[in-house]
Amino acid sequence: MKRKVRIKTIPLLVAILVLIPLLTLIFFREESLSKQNDYVTEDTINDSIPVINTTKKIINPYIDSSVKIGKTYYDYKGESQSQENSITVHDNTYIQNSGIDFTSDNQFDVISILEGTIISVKEDNLIGKTIEIKHDNGIISSYQSLSEVNVKKDDYVNQGQVIGKSGTNELDKEIGNHLHLEIYENGNSVNPENYLNKEING
Repeated sequence: MKRKVRIKTIPLLVAILVLIPLLTLIFFREESLSKQNDYVTEDTINDSIPVINTTKKIINPYIDSSVKIGKTYYDYKGESQSQENSITVHDNTYIQNSGIDFTSDNQFDVISILEGTIISVKEDNLIGKTIEIKHDNGIISSYQSLSEVNVKKDDYVNQGQVIGKSGTNELDKEIGNHLHLEIYENGNSVNPENYLNKEING
């Protein structure tokens, strides 16, 4: 009887010894696969990534509080009185103002209305020294009638950076010291008053 019990016990012990490592291996394999299948849900992404405000506010091209608007943009749909105040007479020719003229009794620093890249620095006999800056969203700002220029072509400028000083030119002699600012969007001239101190998508 004892011999028969031994014969039956040995295969059972062998089976147990084989099954324990096998079951352990299966358990750890399932645990590993479970960890690999973990993924980040959309809610997790939304919670972990901060919302970035991409809007930018266009600022005035000056800091000096004494600066005022001397001549406004010529609006084809505007009132006749406003249109008359937006016309420059030069050499017996009536010229519609394509920007805003900012005036002051004293020279003032001219600053960039947005960050961007200088695409042009020129000097013209009629409109004086000029700077053009290319910004995002197809916007270009043009600064004319400058007495000094502090930047050069291909320079990158920050918003609010001083790029020159106001001055005089032949086209607007009667205004005296001023800055002539023009803004273009996608190649079209626009009224700067509709953009200054307004937010745009950056």
